[in-house]
Amino acid sequence: MVSIAILNYNIGNLSSVRNAIQNLGNTKVDIINNADSIAKYDKIILPGVGAFENAMQYLKLNNMDEAIKLFIKSGKPLLGICLGMQLLFDKSYEFGEHLGLGVISGEVVKFQDKNLKIPHMGWNTINIKQNSKLLKNIKNNEYFYFVHSYYVRAKYEDNILATCYYDQEFSAVVQKDNIFGIQPHPEKSSSAGLEILNNFILEI
Repeated sequence: MVSIAILNYNIGNLSSVRNAIQNLGNTKVDIINNADSIAKYDKIILPGVGAFENAMQYLKLNNMDEAIKLFIKSGKPLLGICLGMQLLFDKSYEFGEHLGLGVISGEVVKFQDKNLKIPHMGWNTINIKQNSKLLKNIKNNEYFYFVHSYYVRAKYEDNILATCYYDQEFSAVVQKDNIFGIQPHPEKSSSAGLEILNNFILEI
């Protein structure tokens, strides 16, 4: 049985992710906020709804940032969701300039078109750029549920598994070695989202 830790860093949306994973079965899933416990698990999920700066402050104050980096160095898989994906990158320009975990190269910037409805909220399609175990059985132009005002601008195309278009193309699914990130919410994205979570649990 795969053991999965969902990291609680004082943000919402934890129980919905846990419930989605539990419904898939054959997993032991815990919500944890203890940095020392992270290494005990097979895989970790970094979910997220909220502000980049507050999230990083909490991770640092509780030594979770270094524990996450050590977990990644061990070769075990990590999945960042929404804000959790954005935290994986070098920095964000959300309400200032703030350093992220820096485990994938790139930055987080705001949608600039004043005619756009912000946040980008609702169903939108993804354009698959590369094959990955995370995207197994996911069709090109599959719909996922998004809620975000800032988006990831990945530095290297090799890290971009799929993009989404909202006035411009942006990174929707990313990977670097054992590090994965998805901007939309898989736990809110019906069967396609559950397939992503199932792939992370069983295929990676």
